[in-house]
Amino acid sequence: MKGQALKGHLDLLVLAVLANGPLHGYAVIEELRVRSGDAFDLPEGTLYPVLHRLQQAKLLTSTWNEVDGRRRRTYQLTRPGRAALVEQRTAWEEFSTAVGDVLGRVPWPNVT
Repeated sequence: MKGQALKGHLDLLVLAVLANGPLHGYAVIEELRVRSGDAFDLPEGTLYPVLHRLQQAKLLTSTWNEVDGRRRRTYQLTRPGRAALVEQRTAWEEFSTAVGDVLGRVPWPNVT
């Protein structure tokens, strides 16, 4: 999926993925890819600024861990992060329903 289509929705998607528990950055990318049926295959350069922004906003915390001799930063939701997830998910559901209503009320044009 094109990056522009995801713009404005990445925070919600990352918060949703982290709602199930802490993950390191690459695992967040992989979870987004798997849950979206390969539609969201993000480069690291797209994800890490989102993680850092969410951490600065106190919606995530992070800790360093060592796995197989490599240091990894693991991210998890904070209480405000969980509240933001609920708020953003509600807003998304309202928006999605409204778009569905608009698109569903008019027959799709035939393309010839």
